[in-house]
Amino acid sequence: MQSVPDLQNSMYKVVDGDPCVRLLNLSGEIGCSNPGRDKVVAPVIRFKDANPLSHSSAILLSLDEIQNFFIRVANDSSFARNVGGVLVESGAEFQNVLKGFSPAHKFPQAEFSPYKNTNYAWNPIGSGIMWKPYNFPVFLLSESSTKTIQEVAQENLKKKRSYTTVVAEFDLVMQGSVWSSLPPINTSSTDLGKPIILTVASMDSASFFRDKNLGADSPISGLIALLAAVDALSRVEALDDLNKQLVFLVLTGEAWGYLGSRRFLLELDLQSDAVKGLNSSLFEMIVEVGSIGKGFNEGVNSFYAHTAGDSSATNKTLDALKLAQGSLKSGNITISSATASNPGIPPSSLMAFLNKNSLTSGVVLEDFDTIFSNKFYHSHLDDLSNINSSSVAAAASLLARTLYILATDAKDQGISALASVNVNVSLVEQLMSCLLDCEPGLSCELVKSYIAPSTTCPSHYVGVILDEPSSTPSLEYVSDVSRFVWNFLADKTSILKGNTTSRCSEDCSNNGGVCTRAEVDGKGICVVSTTRYVPAYSTRLNLQSGTWIVLPPNSSDTMGKLDPVWTESNWNAIGLRVYTVQTAAYDRLVLLGGIAVTASAYVAIIVTKAFVSKILKQD
Repeated sequence: MQSVPDLQNSMYKVVDGDPCVRLLNLSGEIGCSNPGRDKVVAPVIRFKDANPLSHSSAILLSLDEIQNFFIRVANDSSFARNVGGVLVESGAEFQNVLKGFSPAHKFPQAEFSPYKNTNYAWNPIGSGIMWKPYNFPVFLLSESSTKTIQEVAQENLKKKRSYTTVVAEFDLVMQGSVWSSLPPINTSSTDLGKPIILTVASMDSASFFRDKNLGADSPISGLIALLAAVDALSRVEALDDLNKQLVFLVLTGEAWGYLGSRRFLLELDLQSDAVKGLNSSLFEMIVEVGSIGKGFNEGVNSFYAHTAGDSSATNKTLDALKLAQGSLKSGNITISSATASNPGIPPSSLMAFLNKNSLTSGVVLEDFDTIFSNKFYHSHLDDLSNINSSSVAAAASLLARTLYILATDAKDQGISALASVNVNVSLVEQLMSCLLDCEPGLSCELVKSYIAPSTTCPSHYVGVILDEPSSTPSLEYVSDVSRFVWNFLADKTSILKGNTTSRCSEDCSNNGGVCTRAEVDGKGICVVSTTRYVPAYSTRLNLQSGTWIVLPPNSSDTMGKLDPVWTESNWNAIGLRVYTVQTAAYDRLVLLGGIAVTASAYVAIIVTKAFVSKILKQD
């Protein structure tokens, strides 16, 4: 060792991990935090060896122990008092061993359901642990750090009767949705417009660990299917001749009380610039793409249509889905109506539309019938390995052709007219690797052709709103995924403004255009597209003179009365490290030894002084 940093590195091991963080709302808090402002320092011990737990300890858990751990925390106050922190192991093997892990409720966001049977278990494996507060830090370890901490716990077990131990030291509102239309809507026209087929997907998820939040099946598989369907439809000729207007809505904040959909509906009521050109009275049908990544089973991709409203529009959509299935000429894709005994539609954005207007006609496309097929709903384990690209591509094909049938009334034109609507399977695979993996992640060529991403590893946590809500927000405050989705939709649903080399200028937006790919080369391409950002935040919040004001509940807004109004707590840099310390017993032994030595020295001095004095008197 040649320097102080070398000495420090040999003493302290910095541990990589993703924390559970504290979130706040009007009625309380959820998530994890240190019990005070000081760092937590506690010896590392395995959960199975923590019986009894007599002093503050950092508990090391395997993922299959996490459920039992939190049950014990809830039922054993003396145990909970001595939990200094929690370290959760990670590893690819857990997904193969676990029957499932979902920290969400059995009926996610049941309070916003448009029907009364909220005891139904859509997510039977759900534990609800992510919706409770914990006064101790919790970290999900990286795979490399898992090995380090396992060695530390084993070392501590061997040193149970020694005078050293290894300790762990813990230092421990939302974003924007996007909508687009195909073809672009003439927002300056006074014509009432065509009936609208609104296609919806979500781009945010939730997890017990804030930044380990991919949501591969729920809901990103649906987002990827929607983007692939838009790409397929954008290559169809004569889009201006469609009988219906296709509108695509990608929402965020849905995992937190359906923030995105509720704010979208309020913006429609206010007729704000964010939704200029849209008229909710023209919504004929809402088609939502939910979790569709696990439809592949034994060579067959099976999907289910969950319907709301027994209207002719709903029946037309079911017929269109069947016709689309037949047109694909593949025996490995099936579409069925969900079981009639279900209490209603599963947890989805369509619930917000139904609470606004109970007569809304809608279909939610899912990969399950009566209960979630995703055993890792709202869990960090809902990653790329949890879904199948064949299922996503099949759902995208089914969606694209269904939308084409609905928009053209193609029922009488036969199957041959649908041959031009084909999904690019390579694009589906690209989107999966870009949005659901760190390699290449957001640094993939597809994303980099539209934006300059700020990070490589994607996370679909909704984040917080940092700027004044606007349909033209400052891009530094918009997440990488939102910016990519906006640019992708603006490109695919656009008409080039001028020639193909039309570069953006100051008058692009003034003349009804939008500027795409501007982050890539600083110039961008000016196109005609009705693609907008819609702020996604609580309908009970209002920004006045730079300050957020919480509005009183509106009796006419059923969902608004239940709105918890989420925000994040503040924190400094979150970190975790391990190092060796002497035990308190050893410290006490040293103290007693020091006292004994001091007392002995004092006695020796007194005796010596007396002896010397006696000799001097004799002389």
